[in-house]
Amino acid sequence: MATPRLKEKYVKEIAPALKGKFQYKSVMQVPKIEKICINKGMGAAVADKKLIDVAIEEITTITGQKAVATKSKKAISNFKLRENMPIGVRVTLRGNQMYEFLDRLMNVALPRVRDFKGVSPKGFDGRGNYTLGIKEQIIFPEIQIDKVNKISGMDITFVTSAKNDEESYELLKSFGMPFANKN
Repeated sequence: MATPRLKEKYVKEIAPALKGKFQYKSVMQVPKIEKICINKGMGAAVADKKLIDVAIEEITTITGQKAVATKSKKAISNFKLRENMPIGVRVTLRGNQMYEFLDRLMNVALPRVRDFKGVSPKGFDGRGNYTLGIKEQIIFPEIQIDKVNKISGMDITFVTSAKNDEESYELLKSFGMPFANKN
């Protein structure tokens, strides 16, 4: 299997550029994306169990890796929620699959968002991780719109080895993440 395009770009262009910009002594200090976590909460799954199966199938199709159901930790009677009920779906991507997904997300899926002006640069957590919320799963070309019965969103978290938000911002921007202008 060939190495993903973004992985080669990171090794040949991004890492040397960031090493020079932040004056790292070693190339091993340069931040990198460690994993991408995709999480989809399905609160409506309390009433309809089939929604979880559909969500698992959708996330698996989008990422190319089997998604797993997340279960509730405690019972909440007001929401008719019992302990260990499936209420969401998640998947963690690492390695080549992570780079392939990142490539498809930035170059195919995000440009398909209606009125797209860039992703918000406010999604950093202070430790170098970035979370992006997507409102509709139909922006991914793998999803067939005629088979979708409920439009739902998901959270995509980029876990990086960066020490702070500035390093993480530069890393993701150099990969080609279409950030909106900071105002």
